[in-house]
Amino acid sequence: MERPGMAQDENRNFALRTANGDEQSVFSGKTPRQAALKAARRLEPAGSEKTAERQEIRLREKGEHKLHIYDGWAWEEQAPDDKPDWMPDEITKGNVEKKRVEHIERI
Repeated sequence: MERPGMAQDENRNFALRTANGDEQSVFSGKTPRQAALKAARRLEPAGSEKTAERQEIRLREKGEHKLHIYDGWAWEEQAPDDKPDWMPDEITKGNVEKKRVEHIERI
């Protein structure tokens, strides 16, 4: 579904919200999930994906009144053998699972 006036390949900005509505950071992506994955990589990483604790990630698209809510988790793992020289030996990976979409009341 394409939004009016928006190219399909254009990045959108999503504000990371706390439970009380403060917006701390902005993550960009073509989809809410892409922005949520970026936010998940900023969580405290666990030693493995199986031991990673899920945390709620709440994203509001700038200019919209929808709140995209995900469970996100992060973990560390070895970088691939064919990694570039600049990449560290341990990298942080993240994943998300969409829970729901809420509509925010206009102020």
